[in-house]
Amino acid sequence: MALPGKLFTAYGSAVLLVLATLTVTTAATATAAPGPKELCGPGSEIDFDPWEFPAAPRINNKWFPLKPGMQYTTDGTVTSAEGTSAHKVVHTVTGLTKVIDGVNTLVMWDRDYSDGELAESELAFFAQSEDDDVWLFGEYPEEYENGAFVGAPSTFMSGIAKAQAGIAMQAHPRTGTPAYVQAYAPKVDFLDCGDVIKKNQHVCVPTGCYDDVLVIDEYNPLDPPDAGHQRKFYSAGTGLVQVTAVGGDQQETMDLVKIRKLSDSQLRKVNEQALELDKRAYEVSKDVYAKTPPAVEVAPR
Repeated sequence: MALPGKLFTAYGSAVLLVLATLTVTTAATATAAPGPKELCGPGSEIDFDPWEFPAAPRINNKWFPLKPGMQYTTDGTVTSAEGTSAHKVVHTVTGLTKVIDGVNTLVMWDRDYSDGELAESELAFFAQSEDDDVWLFGEYPEEYENGAFVGAPSTFMSGIAKAQAGIAMQAHPRTGTPAYVQAYAPKVDFLDCGDVIKKNQHVCVPTGCYDDVLVIDEYNPLDPPDAGHQRKFYSAGTGLVQVTAVGGDQQETMDLVKIRKLSDSQLRKVNEQALELDKRAYEVSKDVYAKTPPAVEVAPR
């Protein structure tokens, strides 16, 4: 990301006079341009304080509720120059917690399928601040090709290798406000920005019709201009219900097709599988993941 800078020269007192005449213009430019920490534009500097998070994670943000034992399935397609493929993601809120960057987070387990075959199995870590913002603290995404594990090169954890947690969902999202950083991990070229573009929308998907839908435009400013954006639609009390694409080489569309509440025995099984993933990550990502404490089962009790 290009940052505003200054060009210094040494041509004597004449230059000082020129600089004096440019003071007002330079000041105005500096005010308008994003600072070095404003990764998604003016007003987007990350304001993270681990003391603003409770000891035990509880995520009840109405736009992004995460309750252990809830499972959501989104289904759709991805269209590119190579053709169209079926795409399904099973999002499961586990009963696990994990401490990252001094904050106790709740563990989400996502399984991503392309044409019916597992393409990615990911642990993602969320926590809600006292102000009710939901933060993303890291991801461990295992990648698979033809059913075989090939690595997890995009792993990042807040506080390690200059990665920083960001806001996955604001407590009170409003249109006309600055874009915000959803997470930043320079070592793996990860920078997601969110921009609230619409509210009070009506959306119908297989699980039903939803009013009062919030639309977030997501993008990575590190990508080329023609990379495209993702639009995510959130319903109050449910969470993500739809995903669409604007521009870019790949057009992904997803709808929420199933909402399921796991039984205690089913949640225990999920916890066991997610703990195995957590354990394996210590061998796969020794420079990043292995520097965090192990995940712990807390639900069902």
